Amino acid sequence: MTKDDLSKGEYNPYYQNYIEKAGSVKLHEGLKANADLTVSFLESIPEHKFEYRYEDGKWTVKEIMQHLIDTERVFTYRALCIARKDKTLFPGYDQDQYVVSCEANLRSYSSLINEYKAVRLATSVLFESFTRPMLTEIGTASSSNLSPRAVAFIIIGHENHHCQIIKDRYL
Repeated sequence: MTKDDLSKGEYNPYYQNYIEKAGSVKLHEGLKANADLTVSFLESIPEHKFEYRYEDGKWTVKEIMQHLIDTERVFTYRALCIARKDKTLFPGYDQDQYVVSCEANLRSYSSLINEYKAVRLATSVLFESFTRPMLTEIGTASSSNLSPRAVAFIIIGHENHHCQIIKDRYL
């Protein structure tokens, strides 16, 4: 199953950019392969860049990492609920408030990488447990349709998006 299998009715058009940035990976393999690439990239970042901001008010690399972790958790929760036919209407979440409150810069870089790995492993195992009908179930998040399979590609593309920002503006 690839992003090409998605229909426009499975996600909010806002996420199109992230879905495109997922590339041509298959869902399950993509989650695992992207994690390996991301960890390798994050581990290559020089220590003096962990708390660097390229501009006042912008997130540090540690804060971006925590943002990736938090966003993945929020979206996988949505995917789980939708796959289980929970018709709860999921609100959006305030990503900026999460970053302000997370205190990522007080954490060690290795603890953030370990948390990222744990979250991605849990995400991968969760998505492996979903059947095809579960992956294509439609729920509502942020007042728009959302399917669990769209969530997987959004997670991958969102991660690729932020890794590219780190490469372009932080290194």
